[in-house]
Amino acid sequence: MSLTMSCNYSVFVVQDSFTRRGVRVCCRLSHTYTHTHTAKMGKGSSKLKPQQIDELVSETKFTSQELQQWYKAFTKDCPSGLLDKDGFADIYRQFFPEGDAAKFAEYVFNTFDKDGDGTINFREFMCALSVTARGDADEKLDWAFSLYDLDNDGFITKEEMTQIVASIYRMVSSSVKLPDDESTPEKRVDKIFAAMDKNSDGKLTKEEFREGARQDSSIMQALSLYDGLV
Repeated sequence: MSLTMSCNYSVFVVQDSFTRRGVRVCCRLSHTYTHTHTAKMGKGSSKLKPQQIDELVSETKFTSQELQQWYKAFTKDCPSGLLDKDGFADIYRQFFPEGDAAKFAEYVFNTFDKDGDGTINFREFMCALSVTARGDADEKLDWAFSLYDLDNDGFITKEEMTQIVASIYRMVSSSVKLPDDESTPEKRVDKIFAAMDKNSDGKLTKEEFREGARQDSSIMQALSLYDGLV
């Protein structure tokens, strides 16, 4: 596995596909995480079972050897095999200490937590990592769409996008200088919808979102920044 960090560090990328800078996070799973939950995949073991490997190889873009290395690192940092919301938010707080990252971390957590049980297990973590770090442009755009589609109805409304953008603004705080036409979440969302909402119905379909993103070279560049990182 070609990691740029020690195997004790779990690395994944979160891209905000609407900002021209892209919100990028290289995350370390803290060794202080402790949970009382029972691990869903092999608690107390540093190796995945053959069946688990086969399933994850088919579900992700990782090899069996890479998966074993990731599992060893994941279980070392999360001994129970589970990462909860508080632990996930702590990751973001480390990289945005001057802002309030809690709400944005919660939104991202929900895209990782596919079964909605309030924790992220190894399979969920690796499936999300596979998309954000090794997925193609459409896969990453679909992931970003799911982040903004808060009620999972297949559309992104202005209200939904404003919630996410507001959480990003709170997270980056004053560390990012924004132009006047993006100085508030509402202005940023209005600008996005003006470019992407082709039929002016106040909501974005996945195709409108994809097409709008493809027309912005900065977004497409941001999507490929971490290809091959892991």
